[in-house]
Order: sequence, then C-alpha cells, then structure tokens
Amino acid sequence: MRARTLGRHVKEGGRNIVRNGWMTFASVSAVTVMLLVVGTFMLLIMNVNHFADTLEGDVEVRVFVERQAEAADQEQLETEITRVPGVDDVAFVPREEGLDNFIASLGDEGEYFETLREENPLNDVFVVQAEEPERTDQVAGQIDSLTHVEDVEYGSNIFNQLFAATDLVRIVGLVLITGLLFTAVFLIANTIKLTIVARKKEIQIMKFVGATNSFIRWPFFIEGLLLGILGCILPIGLLVYGYGRFYDIIGQNTGLEFFEFLPPQVVLFQTAILLLTVGAVVGVWGSLMSVRKFLRV
Repeated sequence: MRARTLGRHVKEGGRNIVRNGWMTFASVSAVTVMLLVVGTFMLLIMNVNHFADTLEGDVEVRVFVERQAEAADQEQLETEITRVPGVDDVAFVPREEGLDNFIASLGDEGEYFETLREENPLNDVFVVQAEEPERTDQVAGQIDSLTHVEDVEYGSNIFNQLFAATDLVRIVGLVLITGLLFTAVFLIANTIKLTIVARKKEIQIMKFVGATNSFIRWPFFIEGLLLGILGCILPIGLLVYGYGRFYDIIGQNTGLEFFEFLPPQVVLFQTAILLLTVGAVVGVWGSLMSVRKFLRV
C-alpha cells in the first residue's frame, strides 16, 4: 500500500470518529473501562504470583527431633532424610543455636528469655528443602514417618490458601475481562456500523467507479484501530500514576519480607504494552465484525 493511500485511509478513519460523536464516546468509554479492569487485574495477578514465587522459594520443612534421641540417632535420621526422594538440602540446627536465634529475633525483649539457657526447651531441628516446592507436602509426609521424628512443620495451610486465592483472582479477573471485552467489541462494531449506513450511497458510488473492496474497507479498519488506541490512553495514565503512588506509599513498607510488591519499572511497561495491544485488537476486531456483517460490497 502506498504511503499516500494509507494517509488517505487514516484521514478518513479519523473523520468517521468525529462524525459519530456520541457513539465514538461510548465506544472509547467501553474500551477505557475494559482496559482499566484488565490492567488492574494484570497488576494484581502479577503481584500475587510474585508473592507465591517468593514463598515457594522459601518453603522449608522443619523436622523436630525427639529430645531423647542420641547423637547416633540424629546422624542416622539425617542420613534417612537425605535419602527421601525429592529432598534437595538438609541443614542441622542444634537446640542451642535455635534458642540463640529466637532470643536475637526478639531484639531488646530477648533478655527476658535468657533464663531459658539453663534448661533449653527447644528441640534439635533439621531444616529440609525440597527440590520442587510442589513436592514439599509429599516430602514432609515421608519424613514424618521416620524414627525419632517428633513433629514436622512447613505451613501447609498458608500455602494452600495462597494458591487458592491466586486461582480465585485469576478466575474473577478472566470473567470480568471477558464480559467487558465483548461489550467493547459490540459498541465499536455498532459505531462503525453507523458510519457504514450513513455512507451507504457514497460506498455504492465508489464501487460503481471501480473502487476495490479493500480500498473501501481500510478506513473502517483504521477507525476501529483508532477507537481502540484512544481507549488505551486514560487507563495507561491512571495505572502508571496510581500504581506508582501506591508503591511509594505502601508497596515498599509492608513490613513482611515475603510480601513485597513488584517495583513500577518492572511491571508498568509490560502492562502498558499489553493494554495497547488489547485495545488495538479489540478495535480492529469490532471493525472487522461490522465490515463483514454490514458492508455488502
């Protein structure tokens, strides 16, 4: 396609947008709302996945050794643990070190627990990491059945709830996005349909003088593309500003090591590209539906 012809199509598509004032506004508004929801859920899902990945990387199985177990029993237990399928690493934490860590974690208040050193109530512990986080439950179950194991902990309820919440966010987001997507496509299709109906005689004359189908259809494709792109501007601006402010105020100060939000520079560029792509696709899709259904040339 020649640059001059393309310029004519773009100019004509822009004129169509101006001609259909209120329908253009309705179409752009629908795309804006849809993309704002898409971008919001995308940021939410990306951060939830980030939380899940961080937690998965820190999953540890803490194996509490029976207090009456001898040194030889502990060595035998460590050997048996390393032989469990799916175990990646095993570290031994003696009860003295465990008490030191506990007192240190309390800061200034730790001095009140110094008396526990006289009769340490803690157990010796093996800290076990699985080769794959998904196999942690299986690894913990096999270790729990070994001799001289008093208890096994790894926070299974927390991880199950987290993964369930992640799935729920994805499902709800997909349902809302799908509904808004079809609404936006429908409005864009109807906007372009009005343009086609209003220019029906002009289109017929163009056909009579030899205009090709593609020449007639291109301005409508451009119109749909422009509607989709116009609908991207406000959502991208709001998400860039809103997420940036949110991260500055809350995202860096959650107080939890594993509960940190992704920095804006990591996610906002990806989000903007996605919204621009979705907006363009929705616009072209809506115009394609109108052209195929209502433009009989």
